[in-house]
Amino acid sequence: MRVAVGTDHGGFPLYQMAIDEVARVGHEAIGVNPSGKVQPDDDYPDYAELVARALQQQDCERGILICGSGVGVAVAANKIPGIRAGLCHDTYSAHQGVEHDDANVLVLGARVIGPELARELIGAFLKARFSGEARHLRRLKKVNAIEARYSGRLQAKESLR
Repeated sequence: MRVAVGTDHGGFPLYQMAIDEVARVGHEAIGVNPSGKVQPDDDYPDYAELVARALQQQDCERGILICGSGVGVAVAANKIPGIRAGLCHDTYSAHQGVEHDDANVLVLGARVIGPELARELIGAFLKARFSGEARHLRRLKKVNAIEARYSGRLQAKESLR
């Protein structure tokens, strides 16, 4: 599996470890940060969009985003159609988000968790598979319908600017 990994300056302490962990568990990590560096004025929406675009264009099957708290990149990523990003600080949420909600982006807060927990979360997220159970498919269909309803309104609003 190909996994896009991105971070802003707040998440940078976990960036290389995340790339290494993806490879260690047998997957290909695609770092979206140019030359593996970030600057203090790098903004989380830019990296959320780069990771999301890799998934939308089917260059990668999953993504990992990191910022200081994880909240910013989760908010930004979830604005992008087809992205289901989950902020996880425990292994249950990391695998359950994939199994029940078909999450395709794991979000981590580098100022909230340490590298050992981050490794566990990455492993749980990448091992997990969507169950495909009828109740989860029904709920995912509803989530997709909400996204479709509001993405049209958002585009119309943006065109007025």
